[in-house]
Amino acid sequence: MPRRRTPGAHRLVAPIAGAAAIGVAALVLLAALLALGGYDVASALAALWRGSFGSAYAFFSSTLVRATPLLLAGLAVALAFRAGVWNIGAEGQLLAGATGAIAGAALPLPGPVRLALALLFAAIAGGAWALPAALLRRRGVLEVISTIMLNFIALNLVGYLVRGPLQEPTHAYPQSQTIDAAARLPRFPGTRLHLGVGIALAAAVALGILMRRHAWGFRVRVVGANPRAAASAGLIDVPRVTLEVFLVSGALAGLAGGIEATGVTYALYEGMSPGYGYTAIAVALLARLDPLLVAPSALLFGALEAGATAMQRDAGVPSAFVTVVEGSLVLLVLLLPVVTRAWAARSLGARRADG
Repeated sequence: MPRRRTPGAHRLVAPIAGAAAIGVAALVLLAALLALGGYDVASALAALWRGSFGSAYAFFSSTLVRATPLLLAGLAVALAFRAGVWNIGAEGQLLAGATGAIAGAALPLPGPVRLALALLFAAIAGGAWALPAALLRRRGVLEVISTIMLNFIALNLVGYLVRGPLQEPTHAYPQSQTIDAAARLPRFPGTRLHLGVGIALAAAVALGILMRRHAWGFRVRVVGANPRAAASAGLIDVPRVTLEVFLVSGALAGLAGGIEATGVTYALYEGMSPGYGYTAIAVALLARLDPLLVAPSALLFGALEAGATAMQRDAGVPSAFVTVVEGSLVLLVLLLPVVTRAWAARSLGARRADG
């Protein structure tokens, strides 16, 4: 008798197959764009591979380092979108978290205590930066607008701080003082990869379990599916759930900024985030808002961004090509359910006509 596949095995195989298919689609699309642009496809893809997976150093020191903030920010967006909260402010919350981490790391305390407080302050700052949008939502202000505006405020606030109250002592550079080695995230030997990757993976597993097996996760999913039914039939306090989602989402994005500050940049300065908060939207959508699938999605985008740098350096290909691929992949993922439903409806109609 053939062996029956268990549901657990199916849940394990399906995400791997999906991630592989998405990776292949990304390569095919990038190759087509490179050919249309008149570039040497073979040399460009070879540079992409060398910069992302071509060596242990490239994978651990470039791809995974970029994937770590994308994972945490992607979790923030996935949680918010799952609850029907359109939090577009992960970028601003990330910058607020980085600011909080720099402030915590400057306290006159032992190194490990400062590091713990830096990450805690980062999460608190990210949640606090999301709070105004949550309160404005209760007043009828669309969070898409308020969170985007808060992104710009955070960006300009960082610019003011690194040229004013937080500028390094010599006032020669527009950045904060570099944090001490004792307050930095430990690195894995021989790489630039830091302990933040473990924190991000633990957050993904914890959020995945919370969303699947905990009553709070059930409430979040119900509110996201139908807030009116959640309030009337489920007796769920919808405003409270959306407020909690806003705060947790902001805290995750703030933690991403704190980990970036204590593990990579070691200082606060303008442009410290190359748009991680915006790319996180694509990461979350590609993962279908599933916290456990955000990890492979973040890895894919981290590899594309790491490879884009290598392509620009070694093959003279503008990194904008990879940006186009990232956006196209998200559009494909969003269109796939629509096409599938249309095809199913057409097939059903044809069978009824034949019957």
